[in-house]
Amino acid sequence: MYNFFVSKNQKQGDRYYIIGADFNHIKNVLRMNVGDTFLVSDSGVSNLCEIESFENESVIAKITEENYNDTSLPIKIYLFQGLPKGDKMELIIQKAVELGVEAVIPVEMNRCVVKLDDKKKKSKQQRWQSVSESAAKQSKRNTIPEIGQVCTYKQALERAKELDLLLVPYESKNGMADTKDALLQIKSGMSVGILIGPEGGFEESEIENALNNGGKVISLGKRILRTETAAITSVGMCMLYAEMNLSE
Repeated sequence: MYNFFVSKNQKQGDRYYIIGADFNHIKNVLRMNVGDTFLVSDSGVSNLCEIESFENESVIAKITEENYNDTSLPIKIYLFQGLPKGDKMELIIQKAVELGVEAVIPVEMNRCVVKLDDKKKKSKQQRWQSVSESAAKQSKRNTIPEIGQVCTYKQALERAKELDLLLVPYESKNGMADTKDALLQIKSGMSVGILIGPEGGFEESEIENALNNGGKVISLGKRILRTETAAITSVGMCMLYAEMNLSE
């Protein structure tokens, strides 16, 4: 079933007025007809709707079932991702959104190969936000996760201080025991940050700063993972733990 996101001003009573690119997609690409159904996500809630008519470049869809599909996790996951090379960031965002993250924050770290000027940072963020929206539609998310502005490592740690828990996949001396202990600290309603290094990994000083700011080092196993694999694995691990142990 297709899913579309709307703003509050597109709702009148129990009907949505879908316009612009989504109107074109519904009518001319998907070739949907009166009576066809789809999901409309509005302010974090997804409602099942049925097409009532096409009028004046608008799809008029009537709500048939409210709160139809709640795909949100019982925790909020924030992925702090060291800037990777090429188009890896798009893959990371796509998969992280599918797995349920609340937001992805791109971070400049000492060993990042990629260096972006202000203009490129802005254009990249816009592109990454569109990737997030597409992934949210595909995975039936109730909201579109925010892709933050590219920030410094210091700024990332400052933002992480606002969270309940910060996980740092690295060379954990106790291996998976540290990972298990960290996961057991996660409770329903908590905000959990995951800090992932770039291709070159963390510098020792960055790990020290993360620990000084409350970060907990965890292991992702005995193998060396690429940055994109580490990000997807970490988010997936937290998602599965939350779904299996914290969901009602």
